[in-house]
Amino acid sequence: MRTELVSEPGGPGRPNEDFASVGLPASGLGGSLVVLDGVTPPRDGGGCLHSVPWFTARLGGALTELTVSLPDVPLPELLSRALIRTADSHAATCDLSHPRTPQATVVLARWSPASVEYLVLSDSALLAGSPDGSVTALLDDRLDRLPRSALATHALVDTTLRNKEGGFFTAAADPSVASRAVAGSLPREKVRTLTALTDGAARWVERFHQGDWADCLALVREEGARSLVDRVRDLERADAGLVPPRAGKTHDDATVVHVELSPR
Repeated sequence: MRTELVSEPGGPGRPNEDFASVGLPASGLGGSLVVLDGVTPPRDGGGCLHSVPWFTARLGGALTELTVSLPDVPLPELLSRALIRTADSHAATCDLSHPRTPQATVVLARWSPASVEYLVLSDSALLAGSPDGSVTALLDDRLDRLPRSALATHALVDTTLRNKEGGFFTAAADPSVASRAVAGSLPREKVRTLTALTDGAARWVERFHQGDWADCLALVREEGARSLVDRVRDLERADAGLVPPRAGKTHDDATVVHVELSPR
């Protein structure tokens, strides 16, 4: 098995709010990956004394440990347990009911000799490449399906859409959100590669339309995860001169985790 991990902040001097890990159990059978994309907090801090990187490190660390140590527990249940553990670590000091309490998008994958389990919550992506070259994009597209007018301001999003029915869900303090994730499993023999991307790296497909998901996976396999991030940065720099400027961050944290599973 070969793994590759690249994670880069959106700019110098800015903290990287993403988290990424690959876990390999001591048995040598199977493994897991975890990718989180922290949600940038509002200026008031979201009622929390802690930073988003603090939150993603703790949630990501819990998920890395649990996905390896509890192989028989389904991924949604593991996410719920990790959210409870993380919330308990700062519930006494922070307002976890705030709609922008620290939170993150989630991609989980866990493989064994028999299956590949997956979980996706919000707008990060997981690509499963098969031995025949086809690619399955495992996505939670609820945010993409919302009208742009509904996303006009942070206040509007927070009061009407964030972690609400008819809107979209992220991993924050409420463990029940784990049941809202896109989750399932694939036969192990149908999966040769797994590639997880935060939306900062997925911009190559979703924002700049340089190719589809199959093209994106081919680029990572042929040139490496670093090449994908570098290409996104080049496109962002070229895009910065547009008049009027495109909405959203010029640069975003970008993370790619690529795993080549051993042939069955």
